[in-house]
Amino acid sequence: MRTIFTVRARFMRRPSCPALLLRPLRFLSPLRFFSPLSLARAGRALAFFALACAALPAVTPAHAERLKDLAQIQGVRDNPLIGYGLVVGLDGTGDQTTQTPFTTQTLANMLANLGISINNQAAGSTNSQSSLSNIQLKNVAAVMVTAVLPPFARPGEAIDVTVSSLGNAKSLRGGTLLLTPLKGADGQVYALGQGNLAVGGAGASANGSKVQVNQLAAGRIAAGAIVERAVPTAVSQSGMMQLDLNDMDYDTTQRVVAAIDNAFGSGTAIALDGRTIQLRAPNDPQQQVSFMAQLQNLEVRPAPAAAKVILNARTGSIVMNQMVTLQNCAVAHGNLSVVINTQPVVSQPGAFSNGRTVVAQQSQIQMKQDNGSLKMVNAGANLAEVVKALNALGATPADLMSILQAMKAAGALRADLEII
Repeated sequence: MRTIFTVRARFMRRPSCPALLLRPLRFLSPLRFFSPLSLARAGRALAFFALACAALPAVTPAHAERLKDLAQIQGVRDNPLIGYGLVVGLDGTGDQTTQTPFTTQTLANMLANLGISINNQAAGSTNSQSSLSNIQLKNVAAVMVTAVLPPFARPGEAIDVTVSSLGNAKSLRGGTLLLTPLKGADGQVYALGQGNLAVGGAGASANGSKVQVNQLAAGRIAAGAIVERAVPTAVSQSGMMQLDLNDMDYDTTQRVVAAIDNAFGSGTAIALDGRTIQLRAPNDPQQQVSFMAQLQNLEVRPAPAAAKVILNARTGSIVMNQMVTLQNCAVAHGNLSVVINTQPVVSQPGAFSNGRTVVAQQSQIQMKQDNGSLKMVNAGANLAEVVKALNALGATPADLMSILQAMKAAGALRADLEII
C-alpha cells in the first residue's frame, strides 16, 4: 500500500491528470505493480477507440445491388392479355357508326347473344347490312382491352385493365365496359373484364373551338378483370432452377455465382453462359420459397458496363456512361446554313398600254458557312474530363453527333456508338 500511496502522491503533483481515477487503486491490491499514469492513458485510448468504432458505418460493398434487381428466376414471368369489347354510357362522344361499321356489328352480335334480334329493314329489302347502317349510335364505342396476368395468379384474383378506343370516339369519360373476355397468346380465355372507366383527361368543344387536357381516348379500370384460369408455372424441375441475368456479362455472372456459393455452399450455382446460372434448389416447395427469398436479397457488386455512347437522332439527345474515354485528337467543324428569302414583286404596266398587273415571286438565296478552326481535344480518363473536352468544342448536340461518329472512326473515342 505504501508503493501505491507514493505513486499517487507523485501523480497528484501533475495538475493535468485527474486524481479521482486513482482513488479505487487503494482497494485493488493486484494493481499495485502498474503505474497509475499508464492506466489513465490506456483508459482514454480505449474510450477514444470505442467512440471511433461506434461512429463507423456498417461495412457494405460499394455500389452493391440486390440480386432481384440484377436477375430473375426463369419461368416467373408476366403474361399479356388482350380482348375486344364495347364501352357504353358515353355522353354523345362515342363512335360515328357511319365511319366505324364494326361498332354496330359488334353491338348487333352482342344483342343477338342476349336474345334480341335487330329487324329494322326497309319494306321489300333483303339486305341485312342496310338495317345496321340505319343505326346511329352516339354513346357506344368499340375498344381494345389489355391487361397483364402476373405470375402465380389464381382464379378469383382481380387485375387491372387498360381500355383504349379503337374507332373515332371523342372521349371515353363516364363510360362502362361491358363483359369482355381477355385471351392469351394461345387463344384461351384467362380473365373477364368489366367495370366503370377512370379517365384522367378532360375536355370541351363548342362552335369549332376545343380545349383538351391529357388523353380522353383511353382509361383504366382498377381491379377491372377477374382471373378465370391460372397459368402453370414450373420454377423447379428435379431440384434444379435457372437464374437469368438482365444483362449479359461474364464478369457479373461470375460474381453472382461466387456470392451464391458463399451464402449456400459450394456447388449451389453453376454458370452455363454469360447470362444463365443453374441453381441447385431444395425439392420441398416450402423450402424453395425460403431459398428464393434469401437468394433475391443477396447483394452483388455488378461489373462495370462496357463503354457506350447512345445517340438519339430524333431528339438530339446524347448519353454516355462513365467508362467512356477519349484519346488526344484535333477536331475542326463548321456549320453550313442556307437561307432562302422569297418576297412578292408587283409588276405594274405603263399607262394606256393595255397591260395587266402581275405579282411575281422573287427569291434570294444566301449560303453561309462558319469558320471551323482546328481545336485540340485532350485525352480524358473519366466522364468529367470527357464532358469538359467535348464542351470545349462549343458544338450543338446535332453537330456533336457527327463529331462523335468521326472521332469513333478515327479511333479517338473509346466507346461503342449506338443510334436509337
